[in-house]
Amino acid sequence: MQRRLVIASAPALLLLRPAWGLSLTEGDANAGIRTALERGANAAVALLGKPDGFLGNPLVKIELPGYLKDAARLLRSTGQGTKLDDLVTAMNRAAEAAVPAAKPLLVKAVKDMSVEDGLKILKGGDDSVTQFFAGKTREPLHVQFLPIVTKATEKVSLADKYNAVAKKAAGFGLVKGDDANIQQYVTGKALDGLYRIIGEEEKKIRKDPVGTGSAILKKVFGGLG
Repeated sequence: MQRRLVIASAPALLLLRPAWGLSLTEGDANAGIRTALERGANAAVALLGKPDGFLGNPLVKIELPGYLKDAARLLRSTGQGTKLDDLVTAMNRAAEAAVPAAKPLLVKAVKDMSVEDGLKILKGGDDSVTQFFAGKTREPLHVQFLPIVTKATEKVSLADKYNAVAKKAAGFGLVKGDDANIQQYVTGKALDGLYRIIGEEEKKIRKDPVGTGSAILKKVFGGLG
């Protein structure tokens, strides 16, 4: 049975206590880590799972893959710029539509956090929360996101043409992996964006735990500097 941080052994916790002093309890550590995880997940879903969550955010906006830029310039020169813009918009709208589906799995990952997970997060770098979520949820979220993304992109006329061009490019070794299919490409980028925003929230917590307004985050992460 997987252990939870709340029942972490005293020796393991004592290894961390010099950084904070002796006032940090197992309950404090447990609550602080879970609060950080929940805050990061909720912030990312709230920011991205709405209109312009991706399209209006330069950090995560999904653009056409680099290998299609030359083709895109050619299409624009022939008066098809609007169609290209519609495709980029549809790609980002698809990601925005998919993100809310992530919340249940992110919540489950927090609930199922093990002792080892908790210690890695506390002692890890600025992206340990991000890495935790990516490791626990990326594969199942890809499965959940893909049909949502597919439904949103199949309405755009250039989506099929994208896949046709990408397939030919893949045959010449110009495209690798999921980039050869617009639905797979957007799903991957949606997940990248989700984890990036979780990471941005984590950096805020670690840089200024006092500024979060959370007493438990201040107590747990304030001693990590």
